[in-house]
Amino acid sequence: MSALTNLFADAAPPERGERFDVVLRHRNLVVERIVSSDVITPTPYEQAQDEWVVLLQGEADLEVSGTRHTLRPGDHVFLPAGTPHTVLRTAAGTVWLAVHLHPCLHD
Repeated sequence: MSALTNLFADAAPPERGERFDVVLRHRNLVVERIVSSDVITPTPYEQAQDEWVVLLQGEADLEVSGTRHTLRPGDHVFLPAGTPHTVLRTAAGTVWLAVHLHPCLHD
């Protein structure tokens, strides 16, 4: 059994941008905790893997395929591979959980 951890432990936001912490890596599955500051540079993503993301704490504006969405705690979205998306705004201390399902991972 792995050590017990808590998603909100050591979750102070960075001064700028976002911090990505791998919580679990198993075969083609990667789970990340993302902690956001309120100073971010919107960066467009179009990933090769499927991603499911849930906002656990805070608030964020996410643009998905040209449509803007405001996310609050509990809101989640599935982003199939190749879906354009951009985080436009986050509140300081926003915490996300992102689950990535890669087609194939090599060790």
